[in-house]
Amino acid sequence: MPPIITHHTVVQYVFDGSFPGLLTAVFESYAARHDIVTLFEQDKVRNNFFDPVIIITTAPEKALRVWNGLKKKLTTAQQVQYYSAFLAEDTVIIQQLFNYARYVFDHAAGAAANYGHPAVMAVQQMAQKVSRERHRMTAFVRFQKTAAGLYVSAVEPDYNVLPLICKHFKDRYADQQWMIYDGKRKYGIYYDLQTIHEVQIEAAAPGAIVHAAEILPDASEALYSTLWKDYFKSTHIKERKNTKLHIRHVPKRYWRHLTEKQPD
Repeated sequence: MPPIITHHTVVQYVFDGSFPGLLTAVFESYAARHDIVTLFEQDKVRNNFFDPVIIITTAPEKALRVWNGLKKKLTTAQQVQYYSAFLAEDTVIIQQLFNYARYVFDHAAGAAANYGHPAVMAVQQMAQKVSRERHRMTAFVRFQKTAAGLYVSAVEPDYNVLPLICKHFKDRYADQQWMIYDGKRKYGIYYDLQTIHEVQIEAAAPGAIVHAAEILPDASEALYSTLWKDYFKSTHIKERKNTKLHIRHVPKRYWRHLTEKQPD
C-alpha cells in the first residue's frame, strides 16, 4: 500500500540534473501541492525510506512556464544570478534554487531582494562565486591555432561557466573560428563564424564539427607562444614582484593552461 502523501509530508524529488529538470520539479510541486520537497539529482540520491520518492520527468513546456513566471518576479540581474548559481553544479545550491523559486512565487514582488531569506542569500552568494570564475575565464583563456586554422583553448574552470562566456568571445573574436573546451566536463563551445555550438570531442566521425586532426598545432603557433612569453617577461618588473598577490589574481590551478606559464 503506497504511503499517504499530505501537504506537509516530506517528499523526495529525483530529477535529471538539468536546468529544465529543476524548473519542472518546481512546476510539479505546485501541481501536486507538495510543500516540503527534498530535491536530488539522479546520481546523488540519498535514500530515506521514510520519505516518498517521486521521479520528475523533464517537460520543456512546464519548465518554460515556470521560467516565464520567474521572469515576471525577478529583475534581469536576478535572473542571471539564478542561472549562474545553477551552473555551480552544487548539490546544496540545487535545493536552495528550488526553495528560492518557491519563495519568490509564494510572496509579493520584491521577495528576491530579501537577503534575510536563506535561499535568497545562498543563491546570491553562489552566483557571485560563479561570476568571479566567469571573469577569470574571460581573462585567462589562451587560444592556440591548429593546423586546420581553428583556434582552440583548453580550460578546467571550477564551475560550468562556458554558457556565460559565449557572448564575450563571440563579440571579441567574431572573425575567427574558435573552440573553448572544458576538460573537466568533457564538452566545449565552438564558433563557426556564424553560430556557437556545443560540441564534444569523443569521436572524429565523418561530419563531426571538430575532428581530431584539427587539434594539431599550427607550425607558427610556437612562434606566437614565444612572442607572448617574451611580452609577459618584458612587462614583469622584478622589483615589484608580489607572488602572493599574483597567485590571488591568477590561481595556480589555471597556470597549466596559460601560455606565459609554460617552460621555455
